[in-house]
Amino acid sequence: MSPLSDLLNGLDRCLTRGVRSLALVLLGTLAGWWVYVPLHELLHAAACAAAGGGVSRLEIDGLYGGGLLSRVFPFVVSGSTYAGRLSGFDTRGSDWIYLATDLGPFVLTLFPGVWLMRRAASSQRGFLFGFSLPFALAPFLSLTGDAYEIGSILVTKDGRVRGDDLFKIAEALGKIQGAPWGAFTLAALAGLLWACLTWAAGAWVARRLGQPPMSRRD
Repeated sequence: MSPLSDLLNGLDRCLTRGVRSLALVLLGTLAGWWVYVPLHELLHAAACAAAGGGVSRLEIDGLYGGGLLSRVFPFVVSGSTYAGRLSGFDTRGSDWIYLATDLGPFVLTLFPGVWLMRRAASSQRGFLFGFSLPFALAPFLSLTGDAYEIGSILVTKDGRVRGDDLFKIAEALGKIQGAPWGAFTLAALAGLLWACLTWAAGAWVARRLGQPPMSRRD
């Protein structure tokens, strides 16, 4: 089953009370996003450090608790042009550390993401279903960010193509004569393939834990 069918069938199960049910799903999604953003960024930093890299600056917008987190973690800075971004890290020149840094947060898709999404839908708990969506669907929400960067690490060493913002990289390449558009396209496709495989792995974990793909209400 695809993430889209799980999402739509999950919504079908949760939206049983009209506007009230929809409001619960939306509130849950907002709450889930608020929790997920700083957790995602902290896992980037943790994965980098665990793989042998160094972390010097992690930007988290104040809306997502950047101010509070900056008092706890010396490398956290409150404020960012993004919701959050690991802007200062050292891979020691290793692509494995670079890749580990990017992959870190997506353990939350493997568990509890997809499992929680399906469990909440099967029990028709709209708020929890909404809360789970950023965790379960993170690989696809990151297609122009982390997923693209993961793809770029896998397919090229060209620094002009590597990065965590597909749109900014495309804009920069547009100013270069003979830009490596082939590598850029391959990176985007590799990122999409990685997102699908990560979802599939999360779906496998969910099945093993007793949560099969969502079906529509009878």
